[in-house]
Amino acid sequence: MHRATLLLLALGLQQTKGRCFFNRTQEYCLCYRLTQQSAGSIIQCLAASTVEFQGGDLEKYADFPIEDLDSTIKNLELLEIKKIIFSDLLVPEVLLARVLRIMFDGCSFVERGSWALPITSLHFRNVTVTAVVGHKQDLSPLSCWLGALQELSVTASHLATLPCAVGRVLGALHSLDLAHNSLGDDSLAPAFCQGAFARLQVLSLRHNNLTSYRGVCDGVRLLGKLQHLDLSHNALTTGMPSSSSCQWPVSLRIFNLSNAGLHEVLTPLPPDLEVLDLSSNRLHMVDISLHSLQVLFLSHNELQAMPTIRGCPVLHTLHLNNNLIAELPRDDVLLLEHLHDVAMAGNPFNCTCAGAGAVQALAASGCLGQGWPQGYVCHTPAHYQGILLQDVPTSVLQCNPAAVLAPVCTGLALLCVAVA
Repeated sequence: MHRATLLLLALGLQQTKGRCFFNRTQEYCLCYRLTQQSAGSIIQCLAASTVEFQGGDLEKYADFPIEDLDSTIKNLELLEIKKIIFSDLLVPEVLLARVLRIMFDGCSFVERGSWALPITSLHFRNVTVTAVVGHKQDLSPLSCWLGALQELSVTASHLATLPCAVGRVLGALHSLDLAHNSLGDDSLAPAFCQGAFARLQVLSLRHNNLTSYRGVCDGVRLLGKLQHLDLSHNALTTGMPSSSSCQWPVSLRIFNLSNAGLHEVLTPLPPDLEVLDLSSNRLHMVDISLHSLQVLFLSHNELQAMPTIRGCPVLHTLHLNNNLIAELPRDDVLLLEHLHDVAMAGNPFNCTCAGAGAVQALAASGCLGQGWPQGYVCHTPAHYQGILLQDVPTSVLQCNPAAVLAPVCTGLALLCVAVA
C-alpha cells in the first residue's frame, strides 16, 4: 500500500476539502481542506518535517476503519515528519486519540521493534476542546508517547480547565502555550499540581481570564523548573490582602507582565529575575530592587520621572519609550550612561538648555540606540516644539552668554586699568 494512502488512512482525511502545498526550503507542508479529488496532493508531504492540517470537520470520520495496522506502522517509519499542526480543525476526541495512538504509542510498538515517530511538538489552534475532567483513563494508552512530547500549544480554543493527570503524563514537556483561552485563577492550582509538568521551563498564559496576581503565583509555585512566564494581556490585581505573600519558583528568570492593567508594580517579584517586561501598563512610578535584573521594559506607561534603578546593579537595558518624562536630572544621566541600551523615544521632552543637554550627553555616551534621533522631539518650550532634540543648541555661549561675557569684560577692564 502506498505511503501517501497510509497516511491518509491514519489521519482519516480522504474527503476533506482543498489540497496540500509543500515548501521545500522550509520542509513545511500545508494541507488545506482536502477534497477526494485533491487528496493525492498529500504525497508532497512525504519529505516534509512539519505538516499542518488546516480547516475542516473530521467528526464524520470518527468511526473510519484503519486496517492492516502493522503495515501502516512499517511504512510510516520511513516518513520525516517531526511536527504536526492542527489548525481551525474540528477533531473528535475519539479520532484524535486513535490517530495519536497509531502514530506515536511507543509502548505498543516496542514489541515490534524500536521504531517511534520522533514528533516532539504539537500545536492546536482554534480547535473545539471537549471537557477532559474525569477522563484520566483515556490518557493511559497514550502515556508513552505523551511522555516524550517537549512542546505543546493549545491556543484560542476556549480551554477553561486542565486536569492534573494531563500534566503528570507530560513529563518531558518544556514549553506550554495556553494563550487566548478561558483559564481563570481557580484553574491553575489543579492544572499545575504536585508532580505535573516536572520539566516545564516556558509557560504562556497570555490573553486568559486571570485577575489575581498572588493567585497566579500560588497556582504555579510547584513548577520547580519554570524559567519564562508570560502573564501579559490579563487584568491583574493583588487579588489578596497585602499581608499575604506568595513564593514564585526560584528558577524564574523571564517575567512578562505587559498589558496587564497595572497601576503599580505588584509584589513580591521573583527574586532572581533577569528580564522583566512591564510595558503598556498604567504605572506612574517604579522603584525596583532586583540584584540579577539585566533587562527592564517600561515603555508605554505614565512615568513622569526615570524609575529608581540603583538596586539593579547589573541592569544593561532600559526601555522608557512613550512615557511622560520631560527632563533627566544630572544624576539620572550619570546612571544611564553606564547602561548599554537605553530607549526614551516618544516622551514630551522639555528642550531647555539643561533638558536637551542632558539627553544629548546621553546620546554622546553611545547608549541611546532605538529611536535616536528621530523619536526624540521637543514638546516645550513653544519655539522649539516639533524640533528634533538633537538640533537644539546647548553650547555655553548660546545657553548662558553671561557666563562667557562676564570673564571677558572683567579681563578687558583689568587690561584697561593696567594700560592707564
